[in-house]
Amino acid sequence: QVPLVESGGGSVQAGGSRRLSCAASGIIYSSKIMAWFRQAPGKEREGVAAINTSAGTTVYADSVRGRFTISQDNARSTVYLQMNSLKPEDTAVYYCAGDWIGGYFLHPDNYNVWGQGTQVTVSS
Repeated sequence: QVPLVESGGGSVQAGGSRRLSCAASGIIYSSKIMAWFRQAPGKEREGVAAINTSAGTTVYADSVRGRFTISQDNARSTVYLQMNSLKPEDTAVYYCAGDWIGGYFLHPDNYNVWGQGTQVTVSS
């Protein structure tokens, strides 16, 4: 079983919305911390949002707070990223991450398991 599978990427105009999904294996989802990252061409991978799937608490990067919402569906072991008011600078490959090993929730070095990524392109 593939541990993390993202879906929902695509093209959208600025100001539009998109919802990404990340279906996790039971083992990964039970590790409680799931996160979304993104990587634009020529840039480092950056944390976008993270959620504690047990407590429901969330954390967001400043660049997306108020526009993006991370949520969970425990019955489906799935984490979502609702993206609203999208901007061209949100264009990137978005990755789901799990198996958090400790430390800052939005640092990529603190996750062992990654999905294959899904492209989001925002046109102006």
